[in-house]
Amino acid sequence: MRIGIGLPTVIPGVPGEIVLDWARRAERRGFGTLGVIDRIAYPNYEPLTALAAAAGATTTIDLMTDVLLGPTRDPVLLAKQAAGLNRLSGGRFTLGLGVGARPDDFAVVGRDFHARGREWDAALEVMDLVWQGEAPAGTTRTSAPVVGGGGRPRLLFGGSSDASIRRTVRWGAGWTASSSAGDALPGLVERVRTAWREAGRDGRPWISVLTYFAAGDGPDDPRAADFVIDYYGPQRGPALAAGLPRTADALRAMVRRYGDLGVDEVVVFPTLPEPDQVDRLADAVLG
Repeated sequence: MRIGIGLPTVIPGVPGEIVLDWARRAERRGFGTLGVIDRIAYPNYEPLTALAAAAGATTTIDLMTDVLLGPTRDPVLLAKQAAGLNRLSGGRFTLGLGVGARPDDFAVVGRDFHARGREWDAALEVMDLVWQGEAPAGTTRTSAPVVGGGGRPRLLFGGSSDASIRRTVRWGAGWTASSSAGDALPGLVERVRTAWREAGRDGRPWISVLTYFAAGDGPDDPRAADFVIDYYGPQRGPALAAGLPRTADALRAMVRRYGDLGVDEVVVFPTLPEPDQVDRLADAVLG
């Protein structure tokens, strides 16, 4: 099973130099992927901007949005940005996409939260045209505004709804599970794999899992729990905070648990900003 690590781009106040140091350390220590998560109404680094910077600071490690809130963005611009990042990184970029679950992320960009699913299906059609080099309907251009050919990134989709799984099967290379999947994860993985087979897709869908850690901070350090509760809110946050693995044994057990489920990748996101978190996680789970 492949193991990735998240960048600390959503921990408020993290300096840019720490984000880039984190990326270099992760590559040096042997992680397979650098992940970023997305909010709009939150003081985080914009994910594609952060990954573009990480791409310039590294040479081999893969890059992934896990996930980007697709319906909050203009589809033509998003397709162009994703193609450009994939080309500039030498094909290292995976575009993980989801519809989002927080109304405030849509309110601040003037989009209809309740129409996001329908609008996202239409947007995916537009993005596909752009990546094919075709002009979206209603434009006067004769070709799409992408950076040359070959820019289409690999796509993963998040979400547990029937519509999310349908998008995975139609457009994606696989599916990514959220941190809140919990005991429902095995059933969700089987739903994705069954839908994949029934659609006649070749092979198996790539299955990725997002989770969090707080290595070595000690039981009396409240920062990790404070961040998770602030980010996820009072309903989801406390349970996620209580389940954070904080020791090497707990981290290894977490990785084994996901490996036993047969997932292809786990991307472990930080809740503390110190770069030594990269080394602590690597020492525990990479050997």
